[in-house]
Amino acid sequence: MPSDYQPSNLTRESTDALKGIHVLMFGANWCTHCQAAESPTQAALSQHPNVTLLQIEDGKGRPLGRSFAVKLWPTLIVLRNGQEVDRVVRPTDIAPIEAALKKLGA
Repeated sequence: MPSDYQPSNLTRESTDALKGIHVLMFGANWCTHCQAAESPTQAALSQHPNVTLLQIEDGKGRPLGRSFAVKLWPTLIVLRNGQEVDRVVRPTDIAPIEAALKKLGA
């Protein structure tokens, strides 16, 4: 999973309306912490094909990340039907991501 954080047109209202299980991964393509989190994130999500990953470019002036109180990159927000179930900040291995997904029964 190469870094592919994209600017997003998602709003907090549209993320709150999402159906199913999603992981919002806030970060930036140039962020070394984000690059280090790619492998464990890919490994965890490869075991959960029903989970949709959205890599969202975050930074100054980006309201979606602020609405989720994102302060460090990468931050993974795990959503079920638009509601936050858990979050993982700066994962370096698969365990915390798996633990968050287990809370969903994913």
